Amino acid sequence: MTASHDATSPAEYFSSRFTPDPRRTVLWRTLYDSYFSSVIRTTDTVLELGAGYCDFINNVVATRRIAVDQWPGIVQCAAPGVETTVSDVTKLSWLPDNHVDFAFASNLFEHLHQPDFATVLQSLRRIIREGGKLCILQPNYRYCSSQYFDDYTHVSVYSHVSLADFLTAQGFNVLFIQPRFLPLTVKSRLPVSPFLIRLYLKLPFRPLGAQMLLVATPRKTVATPDTAMHSP
Repeated sequence: MTASHDATSPAEYFSSRFTPDPRRTVLWRTLYDSYFSSVIRTTDTVLELGAGYCDFINNVVATRRIAVDQWPGIVQCAAPGVETTVSDVTKLSWLPDNHVDFAFASNLFEHLHQPDFATVLQSLRRIIREGGKLCILQPNYRYCSSQYFDDYTHVSVYSHVSLADFLTAQGFNVLFIQPRFLPLTVKSRLPVSPFLIRLYLKLPFRPLGAQMLLVATPRKTVATPDTAMHSP
């Protein structure tokens, strides 16, 4: 989480709602090995926004790995070789144009008000190379409405439909949507094991799936009425 909150500091959030959990480490190691390693090249520059405990970025194998979070603890959590920046995700001017191949955000944008989310997306359009990808994993309100506001820092609501439409409106082409990618949380009675995670990812229908996965690529040019007429 890296958005600014009116009543809660990042330190307070990490000590109350988002405390360390070894199950999260198992989950992200398995997700990388079983899924993300096939879509991230070893030659890529990978950026994670709202990296938190760095469970995703620490497992990535890439030429350059960059983690951003407003929480200062990110520096201690990052593995050797992961570059860390303590910063609000709405302030990404320090990153060069066309620099990132794969940008990732997990459980982040539901914590941001929509104007801030739009600001981040416009920065990412500049930062991500042509053909690069933005991957978003976050709660799908359509499938977890009764639990969505158990997290007191959630301020925005998205389903897989509204999230895709918002990215399109902000200059992205949506390439892939999985409305039910993962269960909402590791905080359940179900065991978190690599075997069960791999099995779950292979299921054609995913029971308890309440987190969506969306992959998009930035539109680097805006079509004029004339060019749009001749688009295939």
